[in-house]
Amino acid sequence: MNAAIKEIFESIQGEGILIGTKQVFVRFANCNLNCNYCDTDFSNENCMELNEEELFDKIKKFNSESVALTGGEPLLSSDFIRSFLLKYKKYLNKEFLLETNGTMYEKLSEVIDLIDIVSMDIKLKSATCEENLFDINDKFLNLAKGKVFIKVVFNSDIQDSEIEQVSSLALKYSSPLVLQPVSPIDTSIPFIEIYDKFYSKYSDVRLIPQIHPFLKVR
Repeated sequence: MNAAIKEIFESIQGEGILIGTKQVFVRFANCNLNCNYCDTDFSNENCMELNEEELFDKIKKFNSESVALTGGEPLLSSDFIRSFLLKYKKYLNKEFLLETNGTMYEKLSEVIDLIDIVSMDIKLKSATCEENLFDINDKFLNLAKGKVFIKVVFNSDIQDSEIEQVSSLALKYSSPLVLQPVSPIDTSIPFIEIYDKFYSKYSDVRLIPQIHPFLKVR
């Protein structure tokens, strides 16, 4: 079994509650969404077709204690991920983080028992121009509960109704909530006002921008 992988590299996690920690990043090609702000090349052009053993050989060269499965949308390769982790996770002795857009709960069910932590984006229509999928996000969070934190990329167009829906989901599943201003950061966004609207509904919320632009790293 092979997977289309864009790149494998070691760097510092630049988003979410694991920000600043050293990780190996395995970036899968392809995505089921096309978000307005996406800054990632997830096309399957110029990607590696790796089998499970080849991926294992590449990951084991790094000394990071954590691996981020990212994309694109890694759950499009859920069969490969499950097979790979069943065979090699115990030999790597690393935690595995799944970074996902939170829309493929059926695929999540195939791998959640092998994943240590899930970073699940809630894609807001106000930022992505994709339709809000809160019902699907709800089903995803139900499967990932106990392992998941929620990340929301937002801009100044965020709607109060979106804040209400996201806060309700975070509260329902007691999931940490990370608010991430869209990059590059628009300083006209009322960050604290938006944060306070979330905080008034759910207190386990953090405002964390991407650190990659500041550090000038991937």
